[in-house]
Amino acid sequence: MFKDRDYDVIVVGAGHAGCEAALASSRMGLSTCLFTINLDTIAQMPCNPAIGGLAKGHLVREIDALGGEMAKITDSAGIQFRILNKSKGPAVWSLRAQADRVLYKLAMRKVLEFQKNLDIKQAFVDEITVEDGKVKGILTSLGIFYGAKAVIVTTGTFLKGLMHIGFENFSAGRAGEFPSIGLSESLKKLGLEMGRLKTGTPPRLDAKTIDFSKTEPQYGDDPPVPFSHSTGKITNPQLPCF
Repeated sequence: MFKDRDYDVIVVGAGHAGCEAALASSRMGLSTCLFTINLDTIAQMPCNPAIGGLAKGHLVREIDALGGEMAKITDSAGIQFRILNKSKGPAVWSLRAQADRVLYKLAMRKVLEFQKNLDIKQAFVDEITVEDGKVKGILTSLGIFYGAKAVIVTTGTFLKGLMHIGFENFSAGRAGEFPSIGLSESLKKLGLEMGRLKTGTPPRLDAKTIDFSKTEPQYGDDPPVPFSHSTGKITNPQLPCF
């Protein structure tokens, strides 16, 4: 085992939760390291490009109020904004945006890379090291140890991930990505109960194969309402849904 450096906080997984956790920690002045299996999939939106909606829209606004980044990134990458339930009272209105998936992840990665007190590393985290009931750090698949006073696990679908396509199933974190097997076993050895949740991803359709004359366009609000209180105006070209 080779020991690298120590951090105040290590965050494992660079999805929506991991990015916000790493930014919050580093902005509090704590030395922080964000670990991801693949640097190119930081803040990836694998299921759909929607941000917000009923309940979740409220959560995005709360993240913004607490200094988080999701609302700002959504405003910079959003290609359609709609307030849902507009026919009802204001108490049940909720903002939802469709984002350009590539713009979103690139914008979030840029924020992370320029953040003070934050390192980003590409590695498989295989083990959380605990001594005398206290976390000491993490061990990667290459046998490199990184010390930490706290470890935040934000691994999403990757813990012993299993994919089903038709009648076939195989281990994967997401389509085309490796699962996190070692970390799952490490958490189990620490006494944490492991379970399995299910999520479904719809197929992607090639726009060139769709006869849009047989569909009905659904336009966003004009002017679009931003998610972040700090955004003055949405400047991206807006697109309809169908």
